[in-house]
Amino acid sequence: MAAAIEHAVKEREHLLVQAGTGTGKSLAYLAPALLVDGPAVISTATLALQHQLVERDLPRLAEAVEPVLGRKPTYAVLKGRHHYLCVAKLEHADEETPTDTLFDDSPPRATQWLGEAGRLGKQIMRIRDWSEKTQTGDRDELDPGVDDTAWRQVSTPARDCVGAAKCPYGQECFAEASRARAREADIVVTNHSLLAIDMLAGRNIVPPHKLLIVDEAHELADRVSSAAQAELTPEHVERTAKRARTLIPQDVAESLAEAADSLTVGLADLPAGRLTTGLPSPLHQALLLLDTATRAALTAIGDIKSDDPDPVRKQQAKASLDEISETAQRLLEESDFDVAWIEKSDIGNGRRAVVVAPLSVAGTLGTHLYDERTVVATSATLTLGGRFDTVARALGLPAAAPAPAPRSSSSAEAPPTSGDGWTSLDVGSPFDYPKQGILYVAAHLPRPAASGLPAQAGEELVQLVEALEGRTLGLFSSRRAATQAAELLRSRTDLPILLQGEETLPILVRKFKEQKESCLFGVMSLWQGVDVPGDACQLVVIDRLPFPRPDEPLAAARAAAVDSTGGSGFASVSVPIAAIRLAQGVGRLIRSTGDKGVVAVLDSRLETARGYGGFLRNSLPPFWYTTRTEVAVGALQRLAKS
Repeated sequence: MAAAIEHAVKEREHLLVQAGTGTGKSLAYLAPALLVDGPAVISTATLALQHQLVERDLPRLAEAVEPVLGRKPTYAVLKGRHHYLCVAKLEHADEETPTDTLFDDSPPRATQWLGEAGRLGKQIMRIRDWSEKTQTGDRDELDPGVDDTAWRQVSTPARDCVGAAKCPYGQECFAEASRARAREADIVVTNHSLLAIDMLAGRNIVPPHKLLIVDEAHELADRVSSAAQAELTPEHVERTAKRARTLIPQDVAESLAEAADSLTVGLADLPAGRLTTGLPSPLHQALLLLDTATRAALTAIGDIKSDDPDPVRKQQAKASLDEISETAQRLLEESDFDVAWIEKSDIGNGRRAVVVAPLSVAGTLGTHLYDERTVVATSATLTLGGRFDTVARALGLPAAAPAPAPRSSSSAEAPPTSGDGWTSLDVGSPFDYPKQGILYVAAHLPRPAASGLPAQAGEELVQLVEALEGRTLGLFSSRRAATQAAELLRSRTDLPILLQGEETLPILVRKFKEQKESCLFGVMSLWQGVDVPGDACQLVVIDRLPFPRPDEPLAAARAAAVDSTGGSGFASVSVPIAAIRLAQGVGRLIRSTGDKGVVAVLDSRLETARGYGGFLRNSLPPFWYTTRTEVAVGALQRLAKS
């Protein structure tokens, strides 16, 4: 892999590399990155990998290569502006508390507010103390941490920033200091979200570079979609109106308040889901009012000048108004390249929002990701059905490369294959999957229908878990199914059952590692990033194939777009999504060369479905495969005794 990256940089070709767990892929891309003229940028999807690079891999590598390079390489972490303490915002943090609405509600509500305000005040005070000691202002260094509400009082999103030149605290800005460190470093570690924002903002955030390594590349398209997504809520409009009221005439402020009320009415009777037939009339009218009111407010505020008494607050008001105006206009355009939907929540006060996102980001990636730099995209799951072309298309690359040579279960890699301007490489795995693991599909179970855990699948789960006497990671398609599974196991066994949501995820994973007979059940956030090597996890149970739900607006819209051109939206959109999710979930089992265990899929379609069943199986590691219950149970019983 290291040699292939060196070759790609030399030939100015882009490279896709599938590198399974345990191959040492971070070392394979960090070493050649040090030979590039100028900084190399590493982008990750998860904080866990970012921490691994900065706390473990890069320090060891820098020390090891110092005698070779004659100097010690440097590295820096670059995060979004909102991850850093804003000194200007901290100065006004106490003023952000909405004291004018303290007693608007009933006494119990006011009492609750006082308690929340007191807790918030204590957290702000602790941040003030920390601000006098920290060198970086990075939220991740604040220990113990604070909740999101408190951090929002002392941090500034990029849109709200007035810029170092106009800010009275520009010389003390932690975010600007992080950018300065990044410009001087040999290796810059960032994240997919900031990389996406950088692309959409004209590539002026991340330092100029010739090599970009995208690790966990299967996540990039979704992060770019999120960065290009926008939403409107009545609450956001109301907050913006309050923030701007001292800067605009009263009649303009009243127009903003009326527009917020109109948006509330426009969203009230609309069901959650995609807007397939255009904007309903009340919502359309509300957006027109919003667009008019925000433009009037922006005109009234005018430009920010160096002698403004409070340029920071003025910029915050302008940024919020700009965001609302742009989103309203985007929704009113009803572009064929966008998808709009309504989100509703019954939790708390019942959040209501209208959301818009791009139908596809492949064109955006094709235009902005690869220009003037070599891109290496890597992940443990880049081939789907044994090919790179599906992921390549999602990443905006042209012309599929030929299918790679069959994977070896040893460390010997398949030879590189070429496409139009890019090559691909599968470096295999150090794991002997056929000897270390079994993929068991419960083909005798009925096809899953209603949500939740079917009774027969529940009985199968109990049989498998009892055979192993715990040590089970349960990955479920819904919170309801996970809860039903936990309740069933608690009623039928004495095993410790850990359920996602009952405690924080880090605590649950720690307990799962420490308590050998425990089981951990949860939903999608457990399907990747959970690393439990050894005998604490020897059975991974997946209740059903993780296809996107029919009510997932983006997936549904993308599938419909394919259908409209005569293709199969299910095959082109839903199946690849399920393949990546399934591969990530299955990958929780074998984490080291000494691991052994069983993956049990309680969805018979993985065996019985013609076409996509085989495609999904070919997207998984080459485990020993069986549909016989007695084989899986017998293997688990032997593991329990070992």
